[in-house]
Amino acid sequence: MPLRLKKEMNELLNQLYTIESMVEESVSLAVEAVLTRNTDLAQMVIENDRKIDLTEVELEEECLKVLALYQPVAGDLRLIVAILKMNNDLERIGDLASNIAEKAIFLAENEKTTIPYNFRKMSETAILMLKECFDALSETAPERAHKVRIMDDTLDTLNREMYSTVESSILKSVEKLDIYIHMMGISRNLERVGDLAVNIAEDIIYMCEGSIIRHSHKNQSR
Repeated sequence: MPLRLKKEMNELLNQLYTIESMVEESVSLAVEAVLTRNTDLAQMVIENDRKIDLTEVELEEECLKVLALYQPVAGDLRLIVAILKMNNDLERIGDLASNIAEKAIFLAENEKTTIPYNFRKMSETAILMLKECFDALSETAPERAHKVRIMDDTLDTLNREMYSTVESSILKSVEKLDIYIHMMGISRNLERVGDLAVNIAEDIIYMCEGSIIRHSHKNQSR
């Protein structure tokens, strides 16, 4: 790899890590806003999403510039393609965090209701999946990315349990239907964060191994 291209690639990766850090913080703060009924915190997440959007566009433009200037091949090309895809998925996670923040504002403005779902565990699991992805990327360790696909089972299970819980909650307090529906949406958004983390893990595996495993079953990576 030419020295100039290597420098450009490192800069692209640094930008990607910056976006990941912003997104990770947004997910954490959004859930904290839900649990503490903190509308200021929720508004901060919504405003931060605009910064994530701008940074995502900047990184995409830089990737396209590198492609045009250096016409990389093989592993270098795979890396840029992976960065483009991960960048897009991180931006989508930022959108999900913003959605959760909007729901936090709704919940804070309505009657205080006991939250019957383990949102903190869901967010911690989703954030851990993101951390594992980017540790895998920095260490060029695809085996860590494979583990992320299995970790997603925990989020899926928590989300399914939430649906059972919401049914019983609505039967007991039908007048709080809107509140419980918003809580269900938060759970679904967190589950989607996990799905996007899996996408990122699969892009890292592609970058490291050159294999596309998107449509293979999770159990194959055990």
